[in-house]
Amino acid sequence: MKDLLLDTHVWIWVSIQKNDSLSGRAKRSIQKARHKWISAISCWELAKLVEKGRISFSIPTLTWILRSLSEYGIYIAELSPEIAVESTQLPDFHRDPADQIIVATSRVLGMPLVTSDDRILDYLTVDTIW
Repeated sequence: MKDLLLDTHVWIWVSIQKNDSLSGRAKRSIQKARHKWISAISCWELAKLVEKGRISFSIPTLTWILRSLSEYGIYIAELSPEIAVESTQLPDFHRDPADQIIVATSRVLGMPLVTSDDRILDYLTVDTIW
């Protein structure tokens, strides 16, 4: 299978091995993916979850991120000018900037996005897997 972009929550679930939170199709797709990617904004989004106390780790956040990327073979898709501009031109998409960048990353790089987010799944101009 081709490369996949993981939404932030999917990346966290994969990294903490919370596989029961993933759909069967998502699990199979992730297992078969040539490469797994996250948007650079997912690192910020995860750090914000820690800052707000919605998630915590027994190690520093940066250490957790670097360990997750290394242990699970996950690549980071940088925020390019093309992705930045695309994120501002998504017709009829909600205003969450992290979601806008993640969807734009999927569209610009041509990677299906693995997500359980209904607002993204309902957005028909992005290729999603759930």
